[in-house]
Amino acid sequence: MHFRHLTVCLDMHGCPNRCRHCWLGHTPNGRMPTTALHDAAAAFRPFTDSLEIDYWYREPDFSEDYRELWNLTTALSDRKTPHFELVSVWRLVRDASYVDWLKERGVQAVQLTLFGGEVMTDRYTGRKGAYREILSAVDILLQNGIVPRIQTFVNRETLPELPHLVSIIRSMGLEARCTAVGKEFSFFLHQGSCDGANENNYDLWLTPADLAEIPPLLMQYTCRHFGTEDPTEIFGRTEAQWYSLLADSQDTENIVTDTPVFYIDHNYDVFPNITTPSPHWRLGNLYTDNAETILQRYTENSTPAQHIRASVPFCEIVRTCGNPTSQKLFCRGDYTDFLRNRFIYCHSEAVL
Repeated sequence: MHFRHLTVCLDMHGCPNRCRHCWLGHTPNGRMPTTALHDAAAAFRPFTDSLEIDYWYREPDFSEDYRELWNLTTALSDRKTPHFELVSVWRLVRDASYVDWLKERGVQAVQLTLFGGEVMTDRYTGRKGAYREILSAVDILLQNGIVPRIQTFVNRETLPELPHLVSIIRSMGLEARCTAVGKEFSFFLHQGSCDGANENNYDLWLTPADLAEIPPLLMQYTCRHFGTEDPTEIFGRTEAQWYSLLADSQDTENIVTDTPVFYIDHNYDVFPNITTPSPHWRLGNLYTDNAETILQRYTENSTPAQHIRASVPFCEIVRTCGNPTSQKLFCRGDYTDFLRNRFIYCHSEAVL
């Protein structure tokens, strides 16, 4: 086995939030020693000429030693991806030197998430004070020439909060302030993928009738962000339409690639970067299984979840788990993932 590029991400310190939309779900925070980074690099390096080791896959830079972790993973990696446009809001409002460090890493834009007003944003972020911290983060970023890009996960519960977001954008003068630092303000709405914690919001999923309630300014921003004038390309078709289109589909899905990404949780269990890490996807353990065994399970689709996705025709999945009358809106990939996950939850123990 040899991979063109292989990425291993360790959940070194967890996440300060418990977001209701999080596709990774809610798992306990742990504290992994830096030796785990060395051990992961040593274990997987023989199987690729291009290895990347990362210290997070939930909120980045959450831990006090984020600088040391960045430097260590850079040293352990054959290729280091530039810092993502995801940052720790928790740290940004508490560590005055963090924004300068981000600028040194070349960060020019940062994505932030609001769900409406203070009560709703705190509730969906899973942490009291999150709303005020996000607004403070917007100011800190703009004061330092970094443009905020705001996303909102919209469902039938957050939909009535959208006018509040229009008020925030206008009262904070975000269009003009972004222009002043030489960049365009960006905002977009989407539903997210219906997996992890967000699967619990299935009953709140938008329908075509709900789209008319989205403030025109926010829909305009959203269409500009996604490069389309057609909201259908953003919010998708109804579940009933997808059911009809896919009821005879023989499609299966083999997730194996020569550039895989693996997640290692605080228990050192290893998962592929596909939907929510769960027992159905567990490939093994960094310390109780060798890397060759873990990678062989991956390439052979040996876990219950991979086996089902690679072998069960989608027509069987949609007829078993789909709703032929539902008006909930999905993009195709999100819908097929949603149904495959439901099928896996119900059938994984019986498959192997």
